[in-house]
Amino acid sequence: MKSILLSLFTFVTFATAAPLVFEGTDGPGKGKHIVFMADDHEYRSEESLPGLARLLAKHQGFKCTVLFGIDPASGEIVAGDASNMPGIEALDTADLAVVFLRFQNFLPEQMKHFDDYLKRGGPIVGLRTATHGFKIPKDAPYAKYSFDYKGSDYELGFGHQVLGQTWVGHYGKNHTQSTRIDIVPDKASHPILRGVKDVWVQAGGYVGKPTSGEILTMAQPLNGMTPDSPADTTKPPMPSEWTRSYKSASGKEGRVFTSLYGTSEDITNDGYRRLLVNGIFWALGLEEQIKADLNIAFVGPFKPNTFAGGAYARGIKPEMYAGWDSPIPANANTKKPEKPKKK
Repeated sequence: MKSILLSLFTFVTFATAAPLVFEGTDGPGKGKHIVFMADDHEYRSEESLPGLARLLAKHQGFKCTVLFGIDPASGEIVAGDASNMPGIEALDTADLAVVFLRFQNFLPEQMKHFDDYLKRGGPIVGLRTATHGFKIPKDAPYAKYSFDYKGSDYELGFGHQVLGQTWVGHYGKNHTQSTRIDIVPDKASHPILRGVKDVWVQAGGYVGKPTSGEILTMAQPLNGMTPDSPADTTKPPMPSEWTRSYKSASGKEGRVFTSLYGTSEDITNDGYRRLLVNGIFWALGLEEQIKADLNIAFVGPFKPNTFAGGAYARGIKPEMYAGWDSPIPANANTKKPEKPKKK
């Protein structure tokens, strides 16, 4: 009985472990709370989002909470594998949610906080796989958020209804084709594009077909993994970043900035990182505070792992990223543990 009680206590402790919080002090973001939701299988959101959160807190004064997919038994980050996001109640006090999820099926008591956030029209920044952030059985309480939801009341789920696009498909090959992102000429004066130049990302292209909104940039797949690689002439540019709004159940219009990129290696490009930071400011209604020379320098060591399916760093708990100087990631051990051999 004692061992059972201990096991239950351990489960509850890890399942409700405190999230990673970076407390800003001074800057244009003072008094604003951003919640980052990192849980995808491939693109290392568990590295890119704490990297972004830390610089936004340190340089710009935001309070930044970072949530991860957590193994309830060990308390470790298991990117994409657990559909468990302890601390998600942080959305109750969030001014912005930055969503980088893929095919999640959180427990109803966790999804309730996300549902409540959208019902009040909270602004959203959606990155890469957020277009297909949820995969929820059709008989589940929050099935409507699933990327393939068939109901006419919320067709194709969160991606389609909020971000402006559900999952469509790839438009370039990862690790052999990188992507150049160009500003749409007549959008150059948009606040999100202030100071943005030379945008190149290492992720292969995604098909960009937003249902509505203001398209700011176009993505050109390249035949190679350097910024000067030649363009793939068989693939003309596709939309890659856009703004739009969604109407909440409360009647409020929520601002949305969508990017089809955002991997751990993508944000090492200064132009792309500035694009994301500016998009975050805009979604919060702080466009007047966007300066062309806004400080976007990384805080502490940031040496990301190369993205790949299931290739997240093992043995990392959120608290290992606390403070300004801890390395992200905390280790480079992405090897999957070997399965015990059958005797």
